[in-house]
Amino acid sequence: MAIVGRPNVGKSALFNRLVGRRVSIVHEEVGVTRDRVACEANWEGERFELIDTGGLGHFDKQVSEDQIVAGTEVQAKIAIADASLIIFVTDISAGLTPLDQEVARLLHESGLNVILAANKADNPERDEGTYDFDPLGFPVFPVSAVHNRGVSAMMETLIPMLPVEENPTEKEPLRVAVVGRPNAGKSSYINRLLKDERVIVSDVPGTTRDSIEIPFTIGKGATARHYRLIDTAGVQKDTRSKGAVDWFSNLRTDKAIESADVVVMVLDAETGPTTRDKKVAAKIIEAQKGCILLCNKWDLAKDADEDVTQTKYLPALREALPFMGFAPVLFVSAKDGYNIKRSVEAIDYVAAQTRVEITTGVLNRVIEQAVEKYPPPIAKGKRLKVFYATQSGTNPIYFKIFVNDPTYARSNWLKYLQNQFREAFGLEGAPIYIKLVARSRPKK
Repeated sequence: MAIVGRPNVGKSALFNRLVGRRVSIVHEEVGVTRDRVACEANWEGERFELIDTGGLGHFDKQVSEDQIVAGTEVQAKIAIADASLIIFVTDISAGLTPLDQEVARLLHESGLNVILAANKADNPERDEGTYDFDPLGFPVFPVSAVHNRGVSAMMETLIPMLPVEENPTEKEPLRVAVVGRPNAGKSSYINRLLKDERVIVSDVPGTTRDSIEIPFTIGKGATARHYRLIDTAGVQKDTRSKGAVDWFSNLRTDKAIESADVVVMVLDAETGPTTRDKKVAAKIIEAQKGCILLCNKWDLAKDADEDVTQTKYLPALREALPFMGFAPVLFVSAKDGYNIKRSVEAIDYVAAQTRVEITTGVLNRVIEQAVEKYPPPIAKGKRLKVFYATQSGTNPIYFKIFVNDPTYARSNWLKYLQNQFREAFGLEGAPIYIKLVARSRPKK
């Protein structure tokens, strides 16, 4: 179920209430709700995916009304495309607004089941305000996400409306490769995650010589999520001088990356990224795999420098690994357990991002706006013309864009287009592949 609505109506507060905890976005911009934040929720034993969205239609005096409506429609359709049902959040204290009416129009066109949560109904006196929203044509529930008022009654109606789906991880567990240079803490991270000494941990670099697959389950029964953790040998610096054992270790690491659904790249936060880390990152990009950067030994980094903070550390990390800007960063400590649970949420989140399917209409609207904002540069005296696009695959996200002549394209503009896709659709941690195809001319 997706939560949609205009800005400042309390969507994120309701999201956190339904999830049962405060969920931080796996992204460096603290407090910013990207276009979609997905998380698995468990309401009285019923498990479902909950999607939070950014505010629809940020008013700007310098932006025309048509652009506001266009931007609202794109973001609403993105959320609708992912959802089976919608929680439409409004502010009962503010009453019905024109933007509420615009969002309602789009939701009616979707054909999905929609309920309206009139938020900020902090006391019974405010409940009469629900009548303001009756013209929108949705069932209205007065709720207060902050005070947990009316939420249970709303969920009693919502839960039976959710479709029952098979658990995809039961037959095909999510394959998670844990990679990095020697002694970064890969095995220690897995041991902490499993709460069991399943993998040998040693301070001597190169202890794990082979790739080890470990089944791992979270939850019980039909809704349990199943994983296969792949612990790999650290990528060696120079296998030519080390011999066949290390050469085969690197080869197995390469195969583990290629076979994974999500790759967790473990970095040593105390020493920072090295040349070997960059080589590991290059392997992940070449394999086009979803990725999370896990900065391990954060406790040691803080002990070494009392002034270090995640906010200060992150820009330096991004500068050292600029080509991994698409991958979310999480600071953890396998030693004391800091953020280990969140790392599983991050893995699930990135795995979901790699499987996102975007409707052709929404995709082409985003491309149209991108071209209007920054037209393709002229090359060979001619300009690249974009006709239309389709998504033709997932994991990696694969976009096929039909143009007049692919040779007119420039890498910097394609990078800009890729960034526009991430801005519109999220896709944190998910690789994006763009293929330009010359549109064939009709025969005369």
